[in-house]
Order: sequence, then structure tokens, then C-alpha cells
Amino acid sequence: MKVMDADFSAGAARFAPSPSGRMHLGNVFTALLSWLSARRSGRRWILRIEDLDPQRSKAEYALHIEDDLRWLGLDWDEGGMDDRGEAGPYSQSRRGEIYGEILGRLERLGVTYPCFCRRADIMATQAPHQTDGRIVYAGTCRPERLGYGESRRRAVSEPHAVRIMVPDEEISFDDRVFGRQSVALSGHCGDFVVRRADGAWAYQLAVVADDALMGVTEVVRGCDLLLSTAQQLYLYRLLGFDAPSFAHVPLLVNASGQRLSKRDASASLESLRARGARPQSVVGRLAFAAGIIDRPEPVAPTDIIGEMDWNRIKPQEAILTPEID
Repeated sequence: MKVMDADFSAGAARFAPSPSGRMHLGNVFTALLSWLSARRSGRRWILRIEDLDPQRSKAEYALHIEDDLRWLGLDWDEGGMDDRGEAGPYSQSRRGEIYGEILGRLERLGVTYPCFCRRADIMATQAPHQTDGRIVYAGTCRPERLGYGESRRRAVSEPHAVRIMVPDEEISFDDRVFGRQSVALSGHCGDFVVRRADGAWAYQLAVVADDALMGVTEVVRGCDLLLSTAQQLYLYRLLGFDAPSFAHVPLLVNASGQRLSKRDASASLESLRARGARPQSVVGRLAFAAGIIDRPEPVAPTDIIGEMDWNRIKPQEAILTPEID
């Protein structure tokens, strides 16, 4: 599929899991809210497999994800492992040619440059007060600092990442859960990677290319990705794509306040299904935790489409994972 061939008039939403393990309740929480919103608004719901990391991604996990979604009653209109639809392939590992075209556009715009810094080099430039885990690149390899000739010479023979130069401006957007957001591109994000030094495609480029070319008009995902929205909106603007709306939802956490991961076996669908949990119980408890329904009673997803309302989702970073019986 060529980039210029994409022409979608209908809106869509998507669920884009990484097949690096079995789904846990945090994944299901996001999928459920995305599915309910898509069905309420008449959008198509796309299942996209985000398998950019070949070391961690496995086809068997993608098949388990599909099986779990069917068990829950969350059907998709496009995508999946059988590439149903016209915007495929729906696995990122098979979209390298498309990402290459997108990178070529950005290079022709003159907004990219090669970066030779190692992670240790970047960490050494971080200010002592930056303790939130956020890494803001200092622009060490910008051609005007490294030298244009030096940058071109080294790019021929040395491994390098490719970064996007960001301007000193704020990107503002309205999130459907957290409201108005303003993010300083240079201060909070810095020049960001679109292709890694090992040749792998970076998340920011891949997700913008995929959402734009698949006709996605609503993105529902965890609030841990709220800051990255500014970088993606900047890419949308550079590439001339229409940006989707965004809804960043609370993360489910365990009793210790830690966000769920695929290592939390007790919260995995594999474990819950083995213990005899019913899909309606899972859906009902999660819908109640989100504020969609008033009581934690068993329900099918189709029963509560009419209850879906983004105004009911509280702008909080975390929700305690509900007990599922």
C-alpha cells in the first residue's frame, strides 16, 4: 500500500495492543472504553497489532489477544491477524515500507537529522531535578551544533538514530478526559526519535502513520501517553494529516499503587478465565470502575453502549483494579 493511496471517509477508532504477553485487566479497560465509544458514535473499530519490537512480540500472543477479545464480546471491523480490511497490513512489523515513505517526507521537509548519541551520553546531559523519568534531548547532534559537514560525514559510516527537530512552541489540544492540555515541545519533549540506531521504527512515527492512513478519528489509550500526544500532533501537522481526537484514560493499579503489567498474573485474562470468571463479570466490574454504570453487575458490552459518556470518566491517573469473581 502506498501512502498516497489512502482515502477513508468514515471515522474509526482502534485498539492497538503489543503482543508481548497475555492481556491484563488494564488492557481490557482501555479496549472496552474504546469499543463502547466507537459503537456509540458509529465509528469502525480496528484491531492493530503493534509488534515493532521483534524481541518481545510473538504471533501466539496476538492470537491470544484476539481470542480474549472474542470471549469478552468485543468484535472488530478491521484488522487482526487475518488483515481484514483495506488499510492493511494491520501488524506494524509488516508496515516498514509505509514508514519509510513517511520518513522520506519528513526528510524532504528538512526537519530530521542523524543523532549519534548513546543513551549514556543523553542521560549525562539531564538536569538533576528531572526525576520523573522523562528524558528531554538537549539537541547535541543538531547539525548547527555538530556541524553540517561533520553530521553528513558521520552519517555515512556510523550507526545513528534519526530525530525530528522541534520548535520552541507549545502544542495545545483538548483531551476528552483530562481537558485542555498545553505542552512545550522543546521543554517537555525535545527533539525526538523517529527511527532508532538499530533501524527499528520509533513508536511516534509508526502510530501517527498508522492512525492517519487507517482513518482513525478517535484515539483512546492510557494516560501515561498523554505527554506524547504533543509530539504526535506536531508530526500530524508536518505531514498534513488530520489529527484524531484523544481520550486518555486512567491506569489500573494494584493494591501497592503500581500500574498493572503483564507480569501481574492474577490480573491476566488467562488467569481469570482459568478460575472460571465470566466475561460479563469482567465487563461489568470494569464499566463500574470507569463510572459508566452505577452498579458492578454482570453485563455484556452490547448492553451498555448507550451508557457510554466521556463525561462520566473522571480525570484521574489511576484506578484500583476491581476484584473479579
